Amino acid sequence: MTDTPETEPKGAGRVPQPAHPSERCIELPWCRPKPESEDPAVPGRIARIMRDPSYRQADQDVAFLNHDDTRGLRLQLDYLKPESLMEAHGIMHSIVVFGSTRIAEPRAAQRRVDELTAALAVAPGDAELARDLLIARRVLDKSHYYQVARDFARLVGQAEGPHGNRLVVVTGGGPGIMEAANRGAHEAGARTVGLNITLPREQFPNPYVTPGLCFRFHYFGLRKLHFLMRARALVVFPGGYGTLDELFETLTLIQTRKIAPVPVILVGEAFWRNLFDPEFLVAEGVIDPEDRELFWFAETAEDIWADILRWYELAGGSLTA
Repeated sequence: MTDTPETEPKGAGRVPQPAHPSERCIELPWCRPKPESEDPAVPGRIARIMRDPSYRQADQDVAFLNHDDTRGLRLQLDYLKPESLMEAHGIMHSIVVFGSTRIAEPRAAQRRVDELTAALAVAPGDAELARDLLIARRVLDKSHYYQVARDFARLVGQAEGPHGNRLVVVTGGGPGIMEAANRGAHEAGARTVGLNITLPREQFPNPYVTPGLCFRFHYFGLRKLHFLMRARALVVFPGGYGTLDELFETLTLIQTRKIAPVPVILVGEAFWRNLFDPEFLVAEGVIDPEDRELFWFAETAEDIWADILRWYELAGGSLTA
């Protein structure tokens, strides 16, 4: 009886060469269609089968994913895609900036006033042009907020922090005040996020959102969730229905302690006091005095930033803790 050499593992002669992980020496039967020589109708039949939506892989079948029955899956995807990508970028905290899409940078606002002034000079009796010019002048008066938002976001961008604990500016990714905020953070060399929403008419993100961090949502509810999940402060500039929607929903969530309190700063006290009267709501008994203290006013980028840091000092915490 011959001993097995110590250098040769037991059973070495019985173990076949491992199979290739993806290739075969001989193709399996289903790798080719049934030969046309066996049935001349084969090519047409196979083509019809493979063209039919039923043959489309479920996760690649957009029509199927848009069925009412798959709404739950769409909700999950609307949440999961932005969440996974923000985690990959190491984003932990955000400062959310809201404001009107219509408040352009000062030179663009001035250009609009000049265009309408010239048009009205040609047609001085045009009431619609006269109205548009009055509105354009009001927008020009507010255009300085574009620069305030830009300057503020630059301060936030300079405090971005390391991977895994990054603080970023988050906006809706559109024009106006949102563009200004994304622009300021971009100019600071920081990442900046845009949360677009799919609308019936085509829209474009502003050019200052970081590529890879501009997300397009199907559901407003999931978009709102992502606005607030990492929010460490809400900074709200003058705006319309969309701005008011986000502001009052956030205040309601804080009022009910559905979310932990965060600083809520309304930029432009004169605008906000003309728009709504919180003291009247307190006097009418529809909110409590403490609810009036859930927000305050500011005017400059430096004041907004200093107020946020001071709020966290008073709360005994840190902006990025």
